[in-house]
Amino acid sequence: MRKLFYLVGALVLIAIALFGWFDHRYLWGFALAIPLFLLGIYNMVQSRHTILRNFPVLGYMRYALEFIAPEIQQYFIERHTDGRPFSRQQRSLAYQRAKNVGDTVPFGTQLDINAANYEGIRHSIYPKEIPADPPRVKIGGAYCKKPYMASLLNISAMSFGSLSDRAVLALNTGARKGGFYHNTGEGGLSPHHLKPGGDITWQIGTGYFGCRTKEGKFDPDLFRTKVAEHHQVRMIELKISQGAKPGHGGVLPAVKNTPEIAAIRHIEPHTVVLSPPGHSAFSDAEGFLKFITQLRELSEGLPVGFKLCIGRTEEFTELCEKMVATGMRPDFITVDGAEGGTGAAPLEFSDSVGMPVEPALMFVRRTLERFGLHGEIKIIASGKVLTSASLMKMLGLGADLCNSARGFMFSLGCIQALRCNTNDCPTGVATQDKGLVSGLVVSDKSERVFNFHKNTLHSLMELLAACGLDNVEDISMSQFMRGDEFVRLADRYFPDGLEQVMHPSPGAGK
Repeated sequence: MRKLFYLVGALVLIAIALFGWFDHRYLWGFALAIPLFLLGIYNMVQSRHTILRNFPVLGYMRYALEFIAPEIQQYFIERHTDGRPFSRQQRSLAYQRAKNVGDTVPFGTQLDINAANYEGIRHSIYPKEIPADPPRVKIGGAYCKKPYMASLLNISAMSFGSLSDRAVLALNTGARKGGFYHNTGEGGLSPHHLKPGGDITWQIGTGYFGCRTKEGKFDPDLFRTKVAEHHQVRMIELKISQGAKPGHGGVLPAVKNTPEIAAIRHIEPHTVVLSPPGHSAFSDAEGFLKFITQLRELSEGLPVGFKLCIGRTEEFTELCEKMVATGMRPDFITVDGAEGGTGAAPLEFSDSVGMPVEPALMFVRRTLERFGLHGEIKIIASGKVLTSASLMKMLGLGADLCNSARGFMFSLGCIQALRCNTNDCPTGVATQDKGLVSGLVVSDKSERVFNFHKNTLHSLMELLAACGLDNVEDISMSQFMRGDEFVRLADRYFPDGLEQVMHPSPGAGK
């Protein structure tokens, strides 16, 4: 290949020289040929990239195609029901509801409803009237002085830093208009969260951003001051772990750590920010509950809860035992699933660590009920909640209300470009690049956030009525079925086999 490169390069240069001898205009070819020839020489002597050493110029085509591979996959290869983490069909539904346009589909389902993993909802032959307004959920136990009436669907934790300033402004503006809360994420309270005036759940992670000392420890005085200054803060959430990287801690790339973000978090700018895996304020179940009690007291009675992805079930059981023994308890628990999303996570953590949200929800609900705690402690589900069907399923599995992150990102215009961790988000949602952020218009996107929330909850009420239910509290897993249930039904009603019914042998039935 090297000999071929030399030969072709030499022939091109000779050809340009010969043509240039007769017509000087051809000498401009040297401006293109010589740099490419020198680039090829450099690639053959460099030692970092084998492809470029063996294919000195053509090798760049491989890197160019690799760069645009996600777009090729998304726009030309995947079908409507393909795509991960969300299919094209799911993304389209979110866009339609955010834009407040028709969300119907023609010509029937594109899903294989005979597959074992198909999930359906059992409707009733006696449907009810569609409720006018979705119900709200009271969060706040016996020790809470300022309970909060929450929407069934809210914005999940996404920090300023992970998201752009305009994305945060649009989310909180939509939350204010729709009457639902906006979780700050562990990056702390920013002016962009606070300016629109929407309800805030302030999440405090292991880095204690916004309420930390110079050494990175929790600062109770700073926390108390922040809560007192901002009446929009309606709840406090202590982040123990998140679904995409439980036990790892948050990651903010240096390119996203601007001076503004560093000032909000009380850290050094332009550095990679790695939150500790665990909290320094406590190290056991009793210390954990004491810290929750301290946060409630410092906030003068706001609802305080925690977010976690379930790993060792015995640790959660021990925590419930301590709640009963000490009388200390949270006001809510946010259950995140291993399928949860984040801007940046190691592949091994994203793919291999943590319990999925469905079994986690069932475990948390049953455990709280076993210890007599569920009436006082509300359960919030977080993990791939996008459609009203997924919202209804979370409620059936044991949740009292839900949070969604990527659903609201789609309402902002996210196209699932999978570049959240590179600062190159093309829609200006998950980037700090001012040029890209400038394309996101807050007034337009905030309306879409509002519409997505409103239309998704309206669809939930339609599903509730179709199932013949009066109240959200009546939703249970008995309203759901899986594809493999069809096989069990066939075995029950056709013991000789469904094949014999569909295609009886000659003489059968005589």
